[in-house]
Amino acid sequence: MNLLPKSCQEFGSVDYWEKFFQQRGRRAFEWYGSYLELCGVLHKYIKPREKVLVIGCGNSELSEQLYDVGYQDIVNIDISEVVIKQMKERNASRRPQMSFLKMDMTQMEFPDASFQVVLDKGTLDAVLTDEEEKTLHQVDRMLAEVGRVLQVGGRYLCISLAQAHILKKAVGHFSREGWMVRVHQVANSQDQVLEAEPRFSLPVFAFIMTKFRPVPGSALQIFELCAQEQGKPVRLESAERLAEAVRERQQYAWLCSQLYRKAGLGSVSLDLCDGDTGEPRYTLHVVDSPTVKPSRDNHFAIFIIPQGRETEWLFGMEEGRKQLAASAGFRRLITVALHRGQRYEGMDSIQAELSARVMELAPAGMPAQQQVPFLSVGGDIGVRTVQHQDCSPLSGSYVVEDVQGDDKHYFRRLIFLSNRNVVQSEARLLKDVSHRAQKKRKKDRKKQRPADAPEDLPAAPGQSIDKSYLCCEHHKAMIAGLALLRNPELLLETPLALLVVGLGGGSLPLFVHDHFPKSCVDAVEIDPSMLEVATQWFGFSQSDRMKVHIADGLDYITSLAGREGTAIREFGGVLREESSRVGRPARASRIHLEQLALSQSFTR
Repeated sequence: MNLLPKSCQEFGSVDYWEKFFQQRGRRAFEWYGSYLELCGVLHKYIKPREKVLVIGCGNSELSEQLYDVGYQDIVNIDISEVVIKQMKERNASRRPQMSFLKMDMTQMEFPDASFQVVLDKGTLDAVLTDEEEKTLHQVDRMLAEVGRVLQVGGRYLCISLAQAHILKKAVGHFSREGWMVRVHQVANSQDQVLEAEPRFSLPVFAFIMTKFRPVPGSALQIFELCAQEQGKPVRLESAERLAEAVRERQQYAWLCSQLYRKAGLGSVSLDLCDGDTGEPRYTLHVVDSPTVKPSRDNHFAIFIIPQGRETEWLFGMEEGRKQLAASAGFRRLITVALHRGQRYEGMDSIQAELSARVMELAPAGMPAQQQVPFLSVGGDIGVRTVQHQDCSPLSGSYVVEDVQGDDKHYFRRLIFLSNRNVVQSEARLLKDVSHRAQKKRKKDRKKQRPADAPEDLPAAPGQSIDKSYLCCEHHKAMIAGLALLRNPELLLETPLALLVVGLGGGSLPLFVHDHFPKSCVDAVEIDPSMLEVATQWFGFSQSDRMKVHIADGLDYITSLAGREGTAIREFGGVLREESSRVGRPARASRIHLEQLALSQSFTR
């Protein structure tokens, strides 16, 4: 039996719905979810003693179930005489106070301000099938009638898939009328894709339009989004931003449904944001390993990348993550990077925060009540301390941070926030100013300082740098390459003139200056802010053998080449400081499977 219309326009036809309910009979037809799926949001916005009008009621059991839990002042209307007759017969004896009326919602017969709630489950979606003039005119009449029959302070509660044209129409209409507009997500994709017969790849939303008393001359518009059933609403600045936020959640739901139905979608990554600030809090990468033989316990796992180590090859590059997933032995591994600027209490709190979200990304075929392990390196979330953050006109926003490496040493890094997973410069910190020592001294200072006193910066930050250690593999290769200039045994006594293009944190020119006593180093840096960063935070300083020139590297070399009596050959070598580097495979390769299993925490 085919109940679908020949065209979407038939959804607005009386004849279509008469035939629909005649053919379907008395079996309930539920748009967008049952009472159990929707009751959370319904009870949040409807009080038991309020008078409720249900428009386009059909033969849904929603009104009956609301009545049975105490919402007994309910009036139901529908354009189909067939379904109204069915519903009257079904409820006459069991629910005597609930009424069913055949009525056109675009020409309702109720007096003004008759109801405190108008409930619409899928009716607006059924009517607003396109944006043709005739359709839009019909919807305008419908929404105008909704506004007329509602009291001030009343609510139009519309359950919808929130397709772009429907959201635009509903939000635009009621915001122009001065109503408060809230969109509340009521069902996520995982609730639906786990069913035996999935209904939608899109989430279901509730529009809650609250009628305010008109204020002459007021242009105030209120737009809010509530992304979780019990979450707090977030105020948004415009209807466009609200539509964008809804679209993001629809895309996420579609992604979840695709990940559930099939593996191997390619590189999939997404940001999970803080519900209050909207700032990214976690970055997730989904890695499938189709060659892993399925077993009961290897379907799915979550790997928490320790703070500060997201730049390493094993975690920061797609090939590295594939190697990690293969080593871990799971069909699907989700790596989770923790963002700087966010506070994390520990592995347990991260697991509690992420459990529900990551389960939405689980693959099909996972046994019921399967425990999902949360893995990390040594069960630790790592340490990251932001020491300095600023914005350069040339380089953009940047941050100087101290992180703990896998060998328990602490490292200071310069990161450009335009490319968060790239370490611009790195230096190892001396042990006596490790994170724990800094933390202890800060705690001691707080005990002696009044509560309202400002926080002191660490004294002489540059003095904590281990200038004898080169963190970067390409820096080590550059230094080794100097042996090609002279006999290695005589190199330390040989005068060297070196040009370093790109200063960064200054680790490379510092190393050359300190370990080659006959060297003279010129460094060219285009951004004066980087010279300040290198001097204050990386222990860099100029001397009679170390000079920094603020200039474009290419222009500087060109000017040297063109200067009379001067030639590039006067320099024993030209070293170019790399400006983009992701990770160190040598370090990453130390992580073995037995280390992954050290964190024995699970989610269901």
